[in-house]
Amino acid sequence: MNSKLKLSPDEIWQCIIDEAKVSAIAEPNFAEYFANTILNYEDLGSALSNHLAKKLASAAATSPMLKDIMQTIFADKEIIAMVARDIQATVDRDSACNLYSSPFLYFKGFLSLQAYRAAHELWLQGRTSLALLLQHRISITFAVDIHPAAVIGSGVMIDHATGLVIGETAVVEDSVSIMQSVTLGGTGKDSGDRHPKIRKGVLIGPGATILGNIDIGEGAMVAAASVVLKSVAAHKVVAGVPAVEVGDLTEDSPAKGMNHYFVTK
Repeated sequence: MNSKLKLSPDEIWQCIIDEAKVSAIAEPNFAEYFANTILNYEDLGSALSNHLAKKLASAAATSPMLKDIMQTIFADKEIIAMVARDIQATVDRDSACNLYSSPFLYFKGFLSLQAYRAAHELWLQGRTSLALLLQHRISITFAVDIHPAAVIGSGVMIDHATGLVIGETAVVEDSVSIMQSVTLGGTGKDSGDRHPKIRKGVLIGPGATILGNIDIGEGAMVAAASVVLKSVAAHKVVAGVPAVEVGDLTEDSPAKGMNHYFVTK
């Protein structure tokens, strides 16, 4: 049963702990797993750092090294608040998600987004080589390729995630939902600001491709498998190849409703 509550990071962490305790009792063979990923940690940031470090580790970037780096990043209250809002968004919008612990443990859309957040912070600190190494490991581990310079808000849900590509100068604002195999890409070999700007509350359907420095207006919807080459006005639906405006939306934030159906004009 999906929650419509807006919980604090500490409250979400407590939900995750409580769920892990129940799961450890229900599945005693996996009790050690729940202990090592959740129950042995004091807060969401330290547990997430450990979980991501183990998944992304390589010979060049060992798990202990990544864990130390991420613990510093996820100790930031603003960043961990974004993490918590992403968990809440997934619980609220994904009909397959009934537990706060599920995105944390199993959903690669959520995990790849949080790994990007670490890479983005490293990029902002000027540690570009390590940020790009993390991007590389995220791509290999989760089949998601997000440039660490891209700017992504909070309350974002990336559902399924496989094949997602977000380019260097892309912007994704708060409360956006993105399905699998979506590309936010550039066109040609242009340099500079060349990627899409996805405004608040947008829903992007599976397989959609959005190219160039264009705006997808607040509360708009891009239908599945569309190719968008021009800006989209707020609260409009576009579909097709190339995408054209096909209708209006009756809700302010289709990202939250997750309704991919629309009525044509």
